[in-house]
Amino acid sequence: MKIHDICFIGAGASALMAASHLQGSDVALIDSNTKMGAKLLISGGGKCNLTNRYASEANYLGNRAFIKPILEAFDASATLKFVKGERLSLEERSHGQIFCANSAKELVSIFGRLSAFCTFYLSTTVLHVRKEEHFIIHTTKGEIHAKKLVVASGGLSYASIGASDIGFKIAEQFGHTIITPAPALVGLTLQKEQFWMKELSGIALPVALHVEGKTFSENLLFAHKGISGPCVLSGSLYWKKGNICIDFLPHISSMEALFKTHAKKQITTALGLPKRFSKAFLDAVRLEDKVLSKLNANEKELLTSLKAYTFSPAGNFGYTKAEVTRGGISTDEIDGASMQSLKCEGLYFIGEVLDVTGELGGFNFQWAFASAMRFAKAV
Repeated sequence: MKIHDICFIGAGASALMAASHLQGSDVALIDSNTKMGAKLLISGGGKCNLTNRYASEANYLGNRAFIKPILEAFDASATLKFVKGERLSLEERSHGQIFCANSAKELVSIFGRLSAFCTFYLSTTVLHVRKEEHFIIHTTKGEIHAKKLVVASGGLSYASIGASDIGFKIAEQFGHTIITPAPALVGLTLQKEQFWMKELSGIALPVALHVEGKTFSENLLFAHKGISGPCVLSGSLYWKKGNICIDFLPHISSMEALFKTHAKKQITTALGLPKRFSKAFLDAVRLEDKVLSKLNANEKELLTSLKAYTFSPAGNFGYTKAEVTRGGISTDEIDGASMQSLKCEGLYFIGEVLDVTGELGGFNFQWAFASAMRFAKAV
């Protein structure tokens, strides 16, 4: 009977990064997909936003005291040094986002080469796990045995590439607490009062979105289901229930100045927003498109609401549209120095399966890599 030194459940970003640094050990990776790195391959339009130059614990939902030392030990500059050392061509976009310049296939190919010494059990689904003298992993293709077990199975988004709750089930089996999972980095649906936005599907415009003390200044995209785009996806991470506030006029510092400077212009011209948006908003608040100088106090107040349009979303687009999963295994029960379970010796958790979720822009892959390296260096 073959007993591997280390077995990873998952062959995604965190497992591949860790495995690539474990030469000399007998390492196995189990994944239900036919190829390694499935999420890496499809993210970022096939170019994979692998890190963010400005990543810090402030960009994450979770226990920041737990997150901070792990990110600092293997930060964005360490990720960049690693991939540049493997001659990966990179492209930097706005807000510090780093992408593969050509294709995510190049990154996965690097991991494939560095983990060539590993045993891969692909197209293999983990059914359950038990521990005796070592770990016995029951799969659709029989039993796999290992001295150490690393759960790197990710969250519940992207069911199309094998996302499952197996990581949470294993954690619960060994006595871990699960912080209720929910879709994150996902579009938000609308209440009846905001249905006017549904008419604007396809329009994108720069806004400032305020939620739970956080502000995101990027594009908002109107969709058939509700609102999406970079600022909404990041904002959705912090929204649970209650209001969000959107400044649809971030380019205008003062409405009073607008009323004076553009007094002779029609509302739809003075706002400088897409005409379809302006007309839909005016219809929704029952305000006639007139010259600004003719607005009374109440009408000015209605128009000024565009600077702080406050409402409560109905919900979100769900896991099928979510980039990641919020919640997961409580970090209170994980040793941050090694990523080992405090409930079961030899059991480890890395990546998205933990209750650590980053904003949009490369932060989640950076967490995957940093937590992977925390484990790899500890063992």
